Amino acid sequence: MIMSWINIGILSLISVLPRWMVHPFAKAYVAGETNEKTVQVVNKMNELGYACTLDILGEHIQSPSKAEKITKDYCNLYEVINKETLNCNISIKLTHIGLELDQKLVENNLQQILRHAKSHNNFLRIDMENSPYTQRTIDLYQKNIHKYDKMGIVLQAYLKRSLEDAQSLNAPGFNTRICKGIYNEPSNIAFKERTEIQDNFFLITKEILSGKGFAAIATHDIPLIDRIESWIEQNNISNDRFEFQVLYGVPMGNRLKRLLSKGYTVRQYIPFGPDWFDYSLRRLKENPKIISYVLANLFKR
Repeated sequence: MIMSWINIGILSLISVLPRWMVHPFAKAYVAGETNEKTVQVVNKMNELGYACTLDILGEHIQSPSKAEKITKDYCNLYEVINKETLNCNISIKLTHIGLELDQKLVENNLQQILRHAKSHNNFLRIDMENSPYTQRTIDLYQKNIHKYDKMGIVLQAYLKRSLEDAQSLNAPGFNTRICKGIYNEPSNIAFKERTEIQDNFFLITKEILSGKGFAAIATHDIPLIDRIESWIEQNNISNDRFEFQVLYGVPMGNRLKRLLSKGYTVRQYIPFGPDWFDYSLRRLKENPKIISYVLANLFKR
């Protein structure tokens, strides 16, 4: 109890500290700032049996030139993944490549990234952001999926529309990550109760796997994982129809090793890049216990 209050107290200070002082806490959740550091982390995860997906941190770009630079960074990242023979794909946010600026700009940038993914026989996941962008994200996915088949989107279980989206999109080749959702949405469009979100997550997963699609089951909710895994086993769902996904650095006990031991794919979502600060604060607020863990390791050195 005392350590819990200490963790919360330190957390309240972290947001106003210089970035260099926060960095030791951020390392638990972020691979690094450069491609080189990130490759080391992905290699380690691959050696442990995990697949990976990389996300260059950032969103809501307000400059066309910066959106184009991020696009080039993602294209180059496919080159790096291929050169290093990593078991890894890429996830992007459309506001990071110009969605808020110009429709033609974001379409061109997305297609550049998709061409690089296709040239390396790799996959691109389009992350789902908050609700003003939901339909626009789905529209861009549908516009490009017939030309670039190795791409997928994300459905957020807290959105009331997501089960219907799953039903309308579910078809051979449809690939979606299912997550709970992190944005603060109004109650008329989003479930607020934990059990409602869990139930909708389960229903969306069942919808995808009862049809022809592929489900990337992205949650740290162990009872929910148990529930889904039990249904998968009862219904003899083939291992190539789904995978489990988790955020890099989030403690899961031995649950991930148990999933790997059953032959399931487990993919680590690994963010990196210079814009690590805000992301790290969000993760630390979700799991303040990591603070005492990091402090203990600092004093052991």
